[in-house]
Parts: sequence; C-alpha cells; structure tokens
Amino acid sequence: MTSAHDPAASATSPASEHSRDGVRRVSVLLYSDDFTTRDAVRAAVGRRPARDVEVVSWHECATAPAVIEAADAGGFDVLVLDGEAAPTGGLGLARQLKNEIFHCPPILVLTGRPQDAWLAGWSLADEAVPHPLDPAALADAVARLARGHAAVS
Repeated sequence: MTSAHDPAASATSPASEHSRDGVRRVSVLLYSDDFTTRDAVRAAVGRRPARDVEVVSWHECATAPAVIEAADAGGFDVLVLDGEAAPTGGLGLARQLKNEIFHCPPILVLTGRPQDAWLAGWSLADEAVPHPLDPAALADAVARLARGHAAVS
C-alpha cells in the first residue's frame, strides 16, 4: 500500500480544497487487490480529470481492512473501489461503507462488465465504470463525484 494522505492533517481541515482559481483539489482512495488495475485507474484519471478538478493525492489499498481503516480515518473526497477485487469485492465494501460511515464520500465502483450496473445500484455506489476500463469514463466519473462532494462539504 502506498499513501500520499496524512490522516492527522485531514482531522483539522476539509479533505478537498477549493482554490481561488476555481479548481477543486481532491484526495482519492483507490482499492484493488491488483496493482495493474490501480495503475490503470491512476493513469486514466491522471492529475487533472477535468479543468476544475485536480487530484492532489492518491491513497492506495490492496485489502478491504485497509480501506475500512482509511475510510474511517476520513480525509477523502472520492473512493474508487474495484468490484472484481478478491477476496472482498468493492461492491460489498461500497455498501458496507455507505451504511457505516456518516457522510461517506461518494463512491465509484469498477464493475466486471456493463451488465453489472444493477450490482452497482445495490452497492449504493454513486457511479460505476465497467471493465475494460475506459480512461475518459473514469476521469469523467471522478470529476463528477469530486464536484458533487464539493457541493456538500
């Protein structure tokens, strides 16, 4: 697991920052047991998924317990969870987080195929992108979720 997130810092300040230049700066938690999936997501989303959204930090988790611990600590604007992760898939994990964390950040789930959109609905995820991962769809989804979270934070 790699981390560019400091939980102590997030305890005293909001996770995302909206600067005078109109850019929303966000922190993203990324869960997958597969490092190639994590690399693909980071590469697809990049540093600027949209003109008004900048990812300033990624916190990568390879296990469900690490996700739960990090999400409980807070400080994230968007959670990206791989529905195909093993042994704990991101769909069940998304539902658990939405039910257990007060003001849970918006969640993007990566589904196995487009036909699994109903599972994303069951999981209470805010967005879903199917495999094979489309870089434009990933970047758009992260930007939409970052903007939506900005409106309520």
